[in-house]
Amino acid sequence: MGIYNNEVKSDIILRDYKCKEALYQLKRKGLPYSFDLNIYRGCSHNCQYCYARKSHKYLNLKDFESEIFVKTNIAEVLEKELKGGRTVGKFINIGGVCDSYQPAEKKYQLMPDILKLLIKYKQPVIISTKSDLILRDIELIDQLAHHAWVNIAVTITSDNDEISSKVEPGASLPGARWNILQEFSYTKASTGFHFFPILPFFSDDKTSMERMVKRASEVKVDYMLSGILYLSGGIKERYLSFVKREFPEYYSAYVELYPRGKANPDYKSRVHSFLGRMREKYGVNAQYSKIIPSFK
Repeated sequence: MGIYNNEVKSDIILRDYKCKEALYQLKRKGLPYSFDLNIYRGCSHNCQYCYARKSHKYLNLKDFESEIFVKTNIAEVLEKELKGGRTVGKFINIGGVCDSYQPAEKKYQLMPDILKLLIKYKQPVIISTKSDLILRDIELIDQLAHHAWVNIAVTITSDNDEISSKVEPGASLPGARWNILQEFSYTKASTGFHFFPILPFFSDDKTSMERMVKRASEVKVDYMLSGILYLSGGIKERYLSFVKREFPEYYSAYVELYPRGKANPDYKSRVHSFLGRMREKYGVNAQYSKIIPSFK
């Protein structure tokens, strides 16, 4: 999947939606950001481990990946909220639940207007994505980064195209995502590599993990975060069904590794210890807090 090759599939239903609020204020402590901004509800990346599907249940909908609600008035609503001053000195996380650069964005082009508002109000943000469509807006994002702190967080769960195309069929392939980090390394924005979830048996072998950390070093990421797959609630049933269908040879091993939502503690310890050694070897920062500026 090359640059900008993010077409909306014919089975995706796009519905215009008038939102009353653009920003969702988070109550959970310990996060570097205070607000979520999601311009789409639903996500056609169709990641098999996705935790955000439950958001569709609030609308009594089930097809999180095939029925996408587009907040067509979000720029207008956002400006009222930014003008009100509630975000001053605080971070907004864009696309943390539903990717703002999923295929629908190629058609609706809502992000450029959002970015222009952020520039106007000098609003610090984190933009999370798995799509190289973000490179369309690299000049606007770089402009924003000259006025406020900007972090581009790219999730890459595997360096194997076959694995990625099955686990995250609607997202850009790994090479295109590494290219996002490479291109943004030339801008004023900071960059983060999110290696999560680490997928047991698919991306947890030592060769693959070392290659991921080495690549992160090569594209000069400002930090790297990692976390092992967590199967809570309905995610477990869906993900294990996917494994049984696409990778039946690993199904029994997954059932054994995940008696509950968390993986076996010994397994988690081994993976994190190895990644820690690799980050030290390649000089990759694992402390997100080191790059966050202080706001009052």
